[in-house]
Amino acid sequence: MTNIAIFASGNGTNAENIMNRFMNSDVARVSLVLSDRSDAYVLERAARFGVPTAVFSAREFREDIWPGSGTVSSAFPLRNQMPGTISGLLRHYGIGVIALAGFLLKVPPYLLEECPHRILNIHPALLPAYGGKGMYGMHVHEAVISAGEKESGITIHICDEQYDHGTILYQSRCGITPEDTPESLAAKIHSLEKAYPEVIEQFIRSLSV
Repeated sequence: MTNIAIFASGNGTNAENIMNRFMNSDVARVSLVLSDRSDAYVLERAARFGVPTAVFSAREFREDIWPGSGTVSSAFPLRNQMPGTISGLLRHYGIGVIALAGFLLKVPPYLLEECPHRILNIHPALLPAYGGKGMYGMHVHEAVISAGEKESGITIHICDEQYDHGTILYQSRCGITPEDTPESLAAKIHSLEKAYPEVIEQFIRSLSV
């Protein structure tokens, strides 16, 4: 059984899809949800699933500090000494795979070392196009529409030390019509993102082959 940690910054639709996928799975389970925003709705979604959650600041994430003040779930069973680092928190829960789901901070080196080649990200464009710092959410869709692209899509990839970079595991495409707006394109992309949990499961199964 692989323990998954989800890092998210916002609404958490993809995170909820992942939690649903592995709720009764014998392959993996979501054991922890972490966020850099205390008001992120993903925390409420996690609470409904009984998944422990933690909140940290951007500085704490960057410097691998977790003082424990960000606990927002009563289902947070730290049995022994409270970890003083985010990496320690991940080890405490035996995290084997990390899924980024709308998480806006760059993955720091210590996290890449903590979970090497096991951090996955979903991006709302066909990488390597429309990736990099500042390219997230509606910013991506606005750039794609402004450029007059005929198609867009999603990319699921293994993270490395660069924004929106690393081995691509999966891509799915959708067409763009002259009538499309950033908002209508976002809806098309949202539909494609439902593949994320299945790709995560396939990736985890491949680890044991």
